[in-house]
Amino acid sequence: MEEINLSSIQSTVLWSTFAVGLAFGAISHRTHFCTMGAIADIFNFGDWNRMRMWLLAIAVSALGLQGLSITGQANLGDTIFLNTQWSWLSGIVGGFLFGAGMVLASGCGSNTLIRLGAGNLKALMVFMIMGITAYMTLKGVFGVVRANYLDPVRFEFSSTPYLPELLTNLLGLEPAASTTTLAIALPLILLAAALGNKSAWNKEVLVGGTGVGLTIVAAWWVIFRLAYIPEHPDTLEAAYLGTYGNRAEGFSFVAPYAYTLEWLMFFSDITRVLTVGVVACFGVILGATVSALQEKSFRWETFQGVEDTANHTVGAVLMGVGGVLALGCTVGQGLSGVSTLSLTSFIALGSIVVGAMAALKYQVWRVERMI
Repeated sequence: MEEINLSSIQSTVLWSTFAVGLAFGAISHRTHFCTMGAIADIFNFGDWNRMRMWLLAIAVSALGLQGLSITGQANLGDTIFLNTQWSWLSGIVGGFLFGAGMVLASGCGSNTLIRLGAGNLKALMVFMIMGITAYMTLKGVFGVVRANYLDPVRFEFSSTPYLPELLTNLLGLEPAASTTTLAIALPLILLAAALGNKSAWNKEVLVGGTGVGLTIVAAWWVIFRLAYIPEHPDTLEAAYLGTYGNRAEGFSFVAPYAYTLEWLMFFSDITRVLTVGVVACFGVILGATVSALQEKSFRWETFQGVEDTANHTVGAVLMGVGGVLALGCTVGQGLSGVSTLSLTSFIALGSIVVGAMAALKYQVWRVERMI
Protein backbone atom coordinates (compact mmCIF):
# COMPACT_ATOMS: atom_id res chain seq x y z
CA MET A 1 0.00 0.00 0.00
CA GLU A 2 1.37 3.40 -1.01
CA GLU A 3 2.33 5.58 1.96
CA ILE A 4 0.29 8.77 2.33
CA ASN A 5 2.21 12.00 2.88
CA LEU A 6 -0.23 13.68 5.26
CA SER A 7 1.90 16.77 5.72
CA SER A 8 2.11 17.39 1.97
CA ILE A 9 -1.64 16.90 1.48
CA GLN A 10 -2.49 19.21 4.37
CA SER A 11 -0.12 21.87 3.04
CA THR A 12 -1.78 21.66 -0.38
CA VAL A 13 -5.23 21.96 1.19
CA LEU A 14 -4.27 25.02 3.24
CA TRP A 15 -2.52 26.84 0.39
CA SER A 16 -5.40 26.07 -1.97
CA THR A 17 -7.93 27.39 0.55
CA PHE A 18 -5.81 30.50 1.08
CA ALA A 19 -5.83 31.11 -2.68
CA VAL A 20 -9.61 30.73 -2.83
CA GLY A 21 -9.95 33.14 0.12
CA LEU A 22 -7.69 35.58 -1.72
CA ALA A 23 -10.02 35.47 -4.73
CA PHE A 24 -13.11 35.80 -2.52
CA GLY A 25 -11.70 38.90 -0.81
CA ALA A 26 -10.61 40.58 -4.04
CA ILE A 27 -13.87 39.90 -5.89
CA SER A 28 -16.06 40.93 -2.96
CA HIS A 29 -14.13 44.15 -2.43
CA ARG A 30 -14.05 45.13 -6.10
CA THR A 31 -17.78 44.42 -6.72
CA HIS A 32 -19.03 45.64 -3.29
CA PHE A 33 -20.51 42.22 -2.57
CA CYS A 34 -22.18 42.52 0.83
CA THR A 35 -25.23 40.78 2.26
CA MET A 36 -25.96 43.50 4.79
CA GLY A 37 -25.56 46.10 2.05
CA ALA A 38 -27.95 44.17 -0.19
CA ILE A 39 -30.67 44.17 2.48
CA ALA A 40 -30.01 47.82 3.40
CA ASP A 41 -30.19 48.91 -0.26
CA ILE A 42 -33.70 47.44 -0.53
CA PHE A 43 -34.81 48.83 2.82
CA ASN A 44 -33.44 52.35 2.29
CA PHE A 45 -33.59 52.89 -1.48
CA GLY A 46 -35.64 50.07 -3.02
CA ASP A 47 -32.52 49.06 -4.99
CA TRP A 48 -32.38 45.28 -5.63
CA ASN A 49 -29.11 45.08 -7.57
CA ARG A 50 -26.87 43.86 -4.74
CA MET A 51 -29.60 41.44 -3.67
CA ARG A 52 -29.61 40.05 -7.21
CA MET A 53 -25.83 39.71 -6.94
CA TRP A 54 -26.26 37.74 -3.72
CA LEU A 55 -28.98 35.51 -5.24
CA LEU A 56 -26.71 34.90 -8.24
CA ALA A 57 -23.89 33.84 -5.90
CA ILE A 58 -26.27 31.45 -4.09
CA ALA A 59 -27.48 29.98 -7.39
CA VAL A 60 -23.96 29.49 -8.78
CA SER A 61 -22.65 27.95 -5.56
CA ALA A 62 -25.65 25.61 -5.31
CA LEU A 63 -25.42 24.54 -8.96
CA GLY A 64 -21.70 23.88 -8.58
CA LEU A 65 -21.94 21.87 -5.37
CA GLN A 66 -24.96 19.87 -6.54
CA GLY A 67 -23.03 19.09 -9.71
CA LEU A 68 -20.12 17.82 -7.63
CA SER A 69 -22.53 15.72 -5.58
CA ILE A 70 -24.36 14.22 -8.56
CA THR A 71 -21.07 13.27 -10.25
CA GLY A 72 -19.83 11.61 -7.06
CA GLN A 73 -17.18 14.20 -6.25
CA ALA A 74 -18.80 15.44 -3.04
CA ASN A 75 -20.54 13.74 -0.14
CA LEU A 76 -23.04 16.27 1.21
CA GLY A 77 -23.79 14.02 4.18
CA ASP A 78 -20.34 14.81 5.58
CA THR A 79 -21.28 18.47 6.13
CA ILE A 80 -22.88 19.86 9.29
CA PHE A 81 -25.80 21.25 7.31
CA LEU A 82 -27.56 17.94 6.62
CA ASN A 83 -27.67 16.63 10.17
CA THR A 84 -30.87 14.73 10.96
CA GLN A 85 -31.05 16.46 14.37
CA TRP A 86 -31.86 20.14 13.96
CA SER A 87 -31.50 22.45 16.97
CA TRP A 88 -34.13 24.79 15.59
CA LEU A 89 -34.26 27.19 18.53
CA SER A 90 -30.51 27.83 18.33
CA GLY A 91 -30.71 28.22 14.56
CA ILE A 92 -33.58 30.70 14.53
CA VAL A 93 -32.47 32.75 17.54
CA GLY A 94 -28.85 32.71 16.36
CA GLY A 95 -29.79 33.80 12.85
CA PHE A 96 -31.86 36.71 14.18
CA LEU A 97 -29.05 37.85 16.48
CA PHE A 98 -26.48 37.62 13.71
CA GLY A 99 -28.66 39.56 11.28
CA ALA A 100 -29.23 42.36 13.78
CA GLY A 101 -25.55 42.38 14.73
CA MET A 102 -24.28 42.73 11.17
CA VAL A 103 -26.36 45.88 10.68
CA LEU A 104 -25.06 47.46 13.89
CA ALA A 105 -21.48 46.46 13.03
CA SER A 106 -21.73 47.71 9.43
CA GLY A 107 -21.21 44.31 7.86
CA CYS A 108 -21.25 40.53 8.31
CA GLY A 109 -18.27 38.31 9.07
CA SER A 110 -16.88 38.23 5.53
CA ASN A 111 -17.45 41.95 5.01
CA THR A 112 -15.63 42.68 8.28
CA LEU A 113 -12.55 40.92 6.88
CA ILE A 114 -12.86 42.84 3.61
CA ARG A 115 -13.19 46.19 5.39
CA LEU A 116 -10.24 45.28 7.61
CA GLY A 117 -8.16 44.53 4.55
CA ALA A 118 -9.06 47.94 3.12
CA GLY A 119 -7.85 49.76 6.24
CA ASN A 120 -10.96 49.99 8.41
CA LEU A 121 -9.90 49.99 12.07
CA LYS A 122 -13.52 49.61 13.21
CA ALA A 123 -13.50 46.24 11.47
CA LEU A 124 -10.40 45.25 13.46
CA MET A 125 -12.30 45.80 16.72
CA VAL A 126 -15.33 43.93 15.38
CA PHE A 127 -13.07 41.04 14.34
CA MET A 128 -11.55 40.76 17.81
CA ILE A 129 -14.80 41.08 19.79
CA MET A 130 -16.65 38.75 17.44
CA GLY A 131 -13.88 36.17 17.71
CA ILE A 132 -13.84 36.33 21.52
CA THR A 133 -17.63 36.05 21.88
CA ALA A 134 -17.74 33.26 19.30
CA TYR A 135 -15.18 31.34 21.38
CA MET A 136 -17.22 32.04 24.53
CA THR A 137 -20.26 30.58 22.76
CA LEU A 138 -18.35 27.56 21.49
CA LYS A 139 -16.52 26.63 24.71
CA GLY A 140 -17.02 29.35 27.33
CA VAL A 141 -19.72 30.79 29.53
CA PHE A 142 -22.16 31.38 26.66
CA GLY A 143 -21.50 27.82 25.56
CA VAL A 144 -23.00 26.53 28.82
CA VAL A 145 -26.25 28.38 28.11
CA ARG A 146 -26.23 27.19 24.50
CA ALA A 147 -25.61 23.54 25.39
CA ASN A 148 -28.08 23.41 28.30
CA TYR A 149 -31.00 25.50 27.10
CA LEU A 150 -30.93 26.10 23.34
CA ASP A 151 -29.30 23.17 21.52
CA PRO A 152 -31.42 20.49 23.29
CA VAL A 153 -34.58 21.97 21.71
CA ARG A 154 -34.45 19.86 18.58
CA PHE A 155 -36.46 18.50 15.69
CA GLU A 156 -35.63 15.05 14.36
CA PHE A 157 -35.84 14.56 10.59
CA SER A 158 -36.74 11.09 9.38
CA SER A 159 -33.80 11.20 6.93
CA THR A 160 -31.99 14.51 6.33
CA PRO A 161 -33.17 18.10 5.73
CA TYR A 162 -32.01 17.83 2.09
CA LEU A 163 -34.65 19.89 0.28
CA PRO A 164 -34.82 17.87 -2.98
CA GLU A 165 -35.35 14.69 -0.97
CA LEU A 166 -37.98 16.31 1.26
CA LEU A 167 -39.90 17.62 -1.77
CA THR A 168 -39.64 14.27 -3.52
CA ASN A 169 -41.19 12.52 -0.52
CA LEU A 170 -43.80 15.23 -0.01
CA LEU A 171 -44.95 15.11 -3.65
CA GLY A 172 -44.77 11.31 -3.84
CA LEU A 173 -42.37 11.33 -6.80
CA GLU A 174 -39.93 8.68 -7.99
CA PRO A 175 -37.07 9.01 -5.47
CA ALA A 176 -33.82 8.73 -7.43
CA ALA A 177 -34.60 10.62 -10.65
CA SER A 178 -36.78 13.28 -9.01
CA THR A 179 -34.26 14.09 -6.29
CA THR A 180 -31.53 14.59 -8.88
CA THR A 181 -33.82 16.72 -11.05
CA LEU A 182 -34.82 18.92 -8.11
CA ALA A 183 -31.18 19.28 -7.05
CA ILE A 184 -30.57 21.09 -10.35
CA ALA A 185 -33.99 22.71 -10.74
CA LEU A 186 -33.95 24.55 -7.39
CA PRO A 187 -30.68 26.43 -8.08
CA LEU A 188 -31.94 27.20 -11.59
CA ILE A 189 -35.02 28.83 -10.07
CA LEU A 190 -32.73 30.99 -7.92
CA LEU A 191 -30.69 31.80 -11.03
CA ALA A 192 -33.83 32.92 -12.86
CA ALA A 193 -34.83 35.06 -9.89
CA ALA A 194 -31.40 36.69 -9.83
CA LEU A 195 -31.21 37.44 -13.55
CA GLY A 196 -34.90 37.90 -14.31
CA ASN A 197 -34.66 41.69 -14.23
CA LYS A 198 -32.80 43.66 -16.90
CA SER A 199 -30.99 45.76 -14.27
CA ALA A 200 -29.14 42.63 -13.10
CA TRP A 201 -27.32 42.37 -16.42
CA ASN A 202 -24.45 44.66 -15.54
CA LYS A 203 -20.77 43.94 -14.97
CA GLU A 204 -20.74 44.39 -11.19
CA VAL A 205 -23.70 42.08 -10.53
CA LEU A 206 -22.57 39.40 -12.97
CA VAL A 207 -18.91 39.39 -11.95
CA GLY A 208 -19.65 39.71 -8.22
CA GLY A 209 -22.38 37.08 -8.07
CA THR A 210 -20.69 34.58 -10.39
CA GLY A 211 -17.23 35.15 -8.93
CA VAL A 212 -18.26 34.78 -5.30
CA GLY A 213 -20.41 31.74 -6.13
CA LEU A 214 -17.50 30.05 -7.87
CA THR A 215 -15.19 30.66 -4.90
CA ILE A 216 -17.71 28.85 -2.67
CA VAL A 217 -17.71 25.92 -5.11
CA ALA A 218 -13.91 25.99 -5.23
CA ALA A 219 -13.72 25.88 -1.43
CA TRP A 220 -16.00 22.83 -1.41
CA TRP A 221 -13.93 21.19 -4.18
CA VAL A 222 -10.73 21.64 -2.16
CA ILE A 223 -12.34 19.97 0.86
CA PHE A 224 -13.96 17.08 -0.98
CA ARG A 225 -11.25 16.39 -3.55
CA LEU A 226 -7.99 17.42 -1.87
CA ALA A 227 -8.60 17.24 1.89
CA TYR A 228 -10.50 13.95 1.95
CA ILE A 229 -8.64 10.70 2.58
CA PRO A 230 -10.69 7.49 2.87
CA GLU A 231 -8.47 5.96 5.56
CA HIS A 232 -6.29 7.96 7.93
CA PRO A 233 -3.20 5.88 8.79
CA ASP A 234 -3.52 6.71 12.50
CA THR A 235 -7.27 6.18 12.99
CA LEU A 236 -8.04 3.93 10.00
CA GLU A 237 -11.12 6.09 9.44
CA ALA A 238 -12.06 8.59 6.76
CA ALA A 239 -10.76 12.10 7.44
CA TYR A 240 -10.76 15.65 6.09
CA LEU A 241 -7.27 17.05 6.55
CA GLY A 242 -6.94 20.68 7.54
CA THR A 243 -10.39 20.92 9.09
CA TYR A 244 -11.12 21.62 12.75
CA GLY A 245 -13.81 19.02 13.42
CA ASN A 246 -12.81 16.46 10.78
CA ARG A 247 -15.97 17.32 8.84
CA ALA A 248 -16.38 18.72 5.35
CA GLU A 249 -16.12 22.49 5.89
CA GLY A 250 -17.14 25.14 3.40
CA PHE A 251 -16.40 28.84 3.78
CA SER A 252 -17.77 30.37 6.99
CA PHE A 253 -16.60 33.32 9.04
CA VAL A 254 -17.70 32.97 12.65
CA ALA A 255 -15.99 30.02 14.38
CA PRO A 256 -12.87 30.61 12.23
CA TYR A 257 -12.61 34.04 13.87
CA ALA A 258 -12.32 32.31 17.24
CA TYR A 259 -9.79 29.78 15.97
CA THR A 260 -7.75 32.51 14.27
CA LEU A 261 -7.42 34.38 17.58
CA GLU A 262 -6.61 31.10 19.32
CA TRP A 263 -3.87 30.29 16.78
CA LEU A 264 -2.36 33.77 17.14
CA MET A 265 -2.43 33.66 20.95
CA PHE A 266 -1.08 30.11 21.28
CA PHE A 267 1.23 30.15 18.26
CA SER A 268 4.09 28.41 20.10
CA ASP A 269 1.82 25.55 21.18
CA ILE A 270 2.36 22.81 18.59
CA THR A 271 -1.14 21.42 19.23
CA ARG A 272 -2.62 24.62 17.73
CA VAL A 273 -2.42 24.20 13.96
CA LEU A 274 -3.68 26.11 10.98
CA THR A 275 -7.04 25.02 9.57
CA VAL A 276 -8.92 25.88 6.40
CA GLY A 277 -11.10 28.35 8.31
CA VAL A 278 -8.12 30.26 9.66
CA VAL A 279 -6.22 30.48 6.36
CA ALA A 280 -9.44 31.51 4.60
CA CYS A 281 -9.68 34.52 6.95
CA PHE A 282 -6.10 35.54 6.14
CA GLY A 283 -6.75 35.04 2.42
CA VAL A 284 -9.87 37.24 2.39
CA ILE A 285 -8.07 40.05 4.25
CA LEU A 286 -5.09 39.99 1.87
CA GLY A 287 -7.33 39.74 -1.19
CA ALA A 288 -9.23 42.85 -0.10
CA THR A 289 -5.97 44.67 0.63
CA VAL A 290 -4.58 43.92 -2.84
CA SER A 291 -7.84 45.06 -4.46
CA ALA A 292 -7.98 48.25 -2.38
CA LEU A 293 -4.38 49.13 -3.20
CA GLN A 294 -4.93 48.45 -6.91
CA GLU A 295 -7.93 50.76 -7.14
CA LYS A 296 -6.30 53.25 -4.72
CA SER A 297 -9.17 53.09 -2.24
CA PHE A 298 -7.16 51.85 0.76
CA ARG A 299 -7.55 54.29 3.66
CA TRP A 300 -7.50 54.20 7.42
CA GLU A 301 -10.92 54.68 9.01
CA THR A 302 -11.92 54.77 12.66
CA PHE A 303 -14.93 55.46 14.87
CA GLN A 304 -16.93 58.68 14.60
CA GLY A 305 -18.03 58.84 18.21
CA VAL A 306 -19.33 57.01 21.27
CA GLU A 307 -22.55 55.78 19.65
CA ASP A 308 -20.68 54.47 16.61
CA THR A 309 -18.31 52.58 18.93
CA ALA A 310 -21.19 51.20 20.99
CA ASN A 311 -23.11 50.03 17.91
CA HIS A 312 -20.10 48.19 16.52
CA THR A 313 -19.35 46.63 19.92
CA VAL A 314 -22.90 45.36 20.42
CA GLY A 315 -23.09 44.24 16.81
CA ALA A 316 -19.86 42.25 17.11
CA VAL A 317 -21.14 40.49 20.25
CA LEU A 318 -24.45 39.62 18.57
CA MET A 319 -22.65 38.24 15.52
CA GLY A 320 -20.21 36.19 17.60
CA VAL A 321 -22.96 34.63 19.68
CA GLY A 322 -25.56 34.40 16.93
CA GLY A 323 -23.21 32.98 14.31
CA VAL A 324 -22.24 30.05 16.53
CA LEU A 325 -25.86 29.37 17.49
CA ALA A 326 -26.93 29.44 13.85
CA LEU A 327 -23.95 27.29 12.74
CA GLY A 328 -22.82 29.97 10.33
CA CYS A 329 -23.09 33.49 8.97
CA THR A 330 -24.32 34.97 5.70
CA VAL A 331 -21.52 33.02 4.02
CA GLY A 332 -21.52 29.94 6.27
CA GLN A 333 -25.28 29.41 6.11
CA GLY A 334 -26.26 31.84 3.35
CA LEU A 335 -23.84 30.49 0.73
CA SER A 336 -22.06 27.33 1.91
CA GLY A 337 -25.07 25.98 3.80
CA VAL A 338 -27.70 26.92 1.22
CA SER A 339 -25.53 25.44 -1.54
CA THR A 340 -26.12 22.03 0.09
CA LEU A 341 -29.88 22.72 -0.34
CA SER A 342 -30.45 22.11 3.35
CA LEU A 343 -33.87 23.26 4.56
CA THR A 344 -32.34 24.29 7.89
CA SER A 345 -29.87 26.58 6.10
CA PHE A 346 -32.70 28.33 4.26
CA ILE A 347 -34.48 28.86 7.59
CA ALA A 348 -31.30 30.18 9.25
CA LEU A 349 -30.80 32.52 6.31
CA GLY A 350 -34.38 33.75 6.63
CA SER A 351 -33.79 34.44 10.33
CA ILE A 352 -30.68 36.46 9.45
CA VAL A 353 -32.69 38.59 7.01
CA VAL A 354 -35.44 39.18 9.59
CA GLY A 355 -32.86 40.19 12.20
CA ALA A 356 -31.24 42.60 9.76
CA MET A 357 -34.60 44.20 8.91
CA ALA A 358 -35.37 44.63 12.60
CA ALA A 359 -32.02 46.37 13.19
CA LEU A 360 -32.51 48.63 10.17
CA LYS A 361 -35.90 49.68 11.55
CA TYR A 362 -34.24 50.37 14.90
CA GLN A 363 -31.70 52.61 13.21
CA VAL A 364 -34.46 54.58 11.47
CA TRP A 365 -36.25 54.94 14.82
CA ARG A 366 -33.03 56.24 16.40
CA VAL A 367 -32.56 58.85 13.68
CA GLU A 368 -36.17 60.03 13.89
CA ARG A 369 -35.91 60.26 17.68
CA MET A 370 -32.85 62.50 17.40
CA ILE A 371 -34.48 64.93 14.97
